[in-house]
Amino acid sequence: MQRQYSWPDGHWNWPVRLTHKHGVKAGKFIFTGGQVDLDPQGNVRHPNDIEQQCASSMEYLRCVLVDLGCGFDDLVRLVVYFVGDAQTEQQLLEQIGNIIGANPRPVINMIGLPELCYPQMMIEIEGVAMRGEEETPLERTCLQLPDMPKLPSAFSHVVQGDGVIFTGDLSAVLPSGDVEAPGDVQKQTEIMMDQLGKTLAAVGADYDDVLKLNAYYVGDGTAENWETPARIRAGYFKDLGPTPTGMTVPYFPNRDVMTKIYVTAMRGQAGAQLEKKHVWPKGHWGWTTPLPYSHGTLCGSLIHVGGQVSLTAQAVVIHPGDMVAQTRKAMENVRRVLAEFGADLQDVVKVTTFYQGSASAEALHENLLVRSRSYTEPGPATTGIPMPSLIYKDMMIEIEVIAVKESSP
Repeated sequence: MQRQYSWPDGHWNWPVRLTHKHGVKAGKFIFTGGQVDLDPQGNVRHPNDIEQQCASSMEYLRCVLVDLGCGFDDLVRLVVYFVGDAQTEQQLLEQIGNIIGANPRPVINMIGLPELCYPQMMIEIEGVAMRGEEETPLERTCLQLPDMPKLPSAFSHVVQGDGVIFTGDLSAVLPSGDVEAPGDVQKQTEIMMDQLGKTLAAVGADYDDVLKLNAYYVGDGTAENWETPARIRAGYFKDLGPTPTGMTVPYFPNRDVMTKIYVTAMRGQAGAQLEKKHVWPKGHWGWTTPLPYSHGTLCGSLIHVGGQVSLTAQAVVIHPGDMVAQTRKAMENVRRVLAEFGADLQDVVKVTTFYQGSASAEALHENLLVRSRSYTEPGPATTGIPMPSLIYKDMMIEIEVIAVKESSP
């Protein structure tokens, strides 16, 4: 499959040399890496000024999209990692909505965190866009749903384009902005998963169509903390089901919220379920509780590999506390899953890494260089996010990827 890679002239750069690019186009899909307010030398511009950093990051995002032959009107998803409270979240929604205008109506996923990868960095924004055959705009269904939290008119709760379905954030937040069952992660998980079913039904899909699940929950990095909501989420899927990435956060911007998810799914345009392949390589790592998930899914040309980590089949951390060794092991696991589909790292278009650490260049570069050297030039688009803790003690890194391959094996 023909690919196009983007690094616009004068674009921001990391302070270390990498194989990664700022955006990749493969077939109808365009993926950008996390765009931030750095200069070409890797210095943070407008330190601690989230409004200006947001504007700069969105301009960088626009440049990548234009370089790949599309624009804001082709966006189907935005993911925004930011530092701030609930008021900051609402202000960012309004600001980003004003920047992209009313026409694109992508879904938007807002992830509030205590800090990002460099000191005084306040926001990181990545995008997914889709373009039709012969570079024509792609027809899409973009819906705002009445029983979901109110959004600016620029955004949707669910988007479907050429069979691919993207959801916005799903949680226990009501249209009024109030939160059901405040502080109760078990009840909120049930409400959230019911909302997922309603959201998918709005575009003629159901739980069986989900390929990728991203879950966030308030936790402290212990198995006991995540197992109950994980089992509730899992109860909505068949075995083998979607591929997941689960992240623990110390809190959400709205302190009453305990968990949120967003998913990517696929359903045939005529309403028929599409053939999918789910893989779990022999001897691959597992969780401390049985879950119906897979490590990778393939549907059409799109491959999702769930968050890969340094664990044994019995969920024992390998190389506890060692960032470099765990990064190498996680990348080895990524390769193993891709190989089940007849794919390899050169088919990867987007990699997202969550690592245990703080706002520190040293913490990021310790794993970033290892990951980057796993690819040959030109490499995929990338986003790296520090987390106070991951789901198990002494786990240092979790890596998920998206690959695009022309034909299934």
